[in-house]
Amino acid sequence: MYAQSASRLWLHLCSCAVSALTLAWGAAAHAAWPEMPIRVVVPYPAGAAGDLALRQMLPHLQARLGQPVVIDNKPGAGGNIGASDVVRAKPDGYTLLLGATNNFVINQYLYPNMGYDPLQALAPITKVVNVPSVLFINGAVPARSFREFADYAKTRPGKLNFGSPGNGTAPHLSGFALSEAMGAQMTHVPYKGAQPGVNGLIGGEVQMFLVGCSVAGAQLASGRIRALAVASRERLKAQPDLPTAAEAGVPDVILSNWWGLAAPRGTDPAILKRLADDVHTVLALPGMQQYLSAQGFVAASGSPEAFSRQLAEEAEQWRGIVKKSGATVD
Repeated sequence: MYAQSASRLWLHLCSCAVSALTLAWGAAAHAAWPEMPIRVVVPYPAGAAGDLALRQMLPHLQARLGQPVVIDNKPGAGGNIGASDVVRAKPDGYTLLLGATNNFVINQYLYPNMGYDPLQALAPITKVVNVPSVLFINGAVPARSFREFADYAKTRPGKLNFGSPGNGTAPHLSGFALSEAMGAQMTHVPYKGAQPGVNGLIGGEVQMFLVGCSVAGAQLASGRIRALAVASRERLKAQPDLPTAAEAGVPDVILSNWWGLAAPRGTDPAILKRLADDVHTVLALPGMQQYLSAQGFVAASGSPEAFSRQLAEEAEQWRGIVKKSGATVD
């Protein structure tokens, strides 16, 4: 009996030793991350709002992480090509996605054959920047405020156009919702990108366009376009005279674009938290704050858990708008 007890004690001690070694190895592995360059997939061409913000952040992020951060622009299919690359990647913290609103909470309702649900296939890290939509109108429209524009559009049902960077984008769906709220029955004109849409607004092809301030703000001085409101809780530092949507009386239907960071599902939560903390630290730097303000961007914040909850809530809003608009993309 003594021999059996001694044997059981020996096995128990061996088991404890193995467990301790396993925990120690896991802790060491976590502490060592990152040990090689980190690739951030941006599923749009270089020059998009999130791409610009990330490039401005790179030197500071690399200094904090101690490894190079490489941006990999992989555009196509409304951002689905690049996002799919991240979904299929190994969840080791070395492949990340910097995606826009579409990639997280819209595309799954637009593309019937997308192949994955981003709410299930991605591990949210944090929102990085918000890009509040500015309500721009063509300068020839006789309106100096949103109320005047709404009255003008309502008395011309079906006769005005609104533009967007493309079918199914946040500006398209928000523009549709705003047109519905005004009772204007405006016709949607999709363009291949934001800048062509701004050119269409300047040329009078469309009378309304929702887009970030940095894309069209430089054209305000010419008088060819006019800004009526920004869909933000606070006024933009870059345009302090521009009223917020609430101040201007704009219906609460404009959901602005934003950019967020995510990893493949299954990535260690400790890595997600480390990345979120480092991103927030960089965004709080005075130089970054100055850059973001000049571009009309607003630094975001929040833990991976908070970002996950926000995505679930926004997805429900966008699903309803997509269904009502009837928008689909093959």
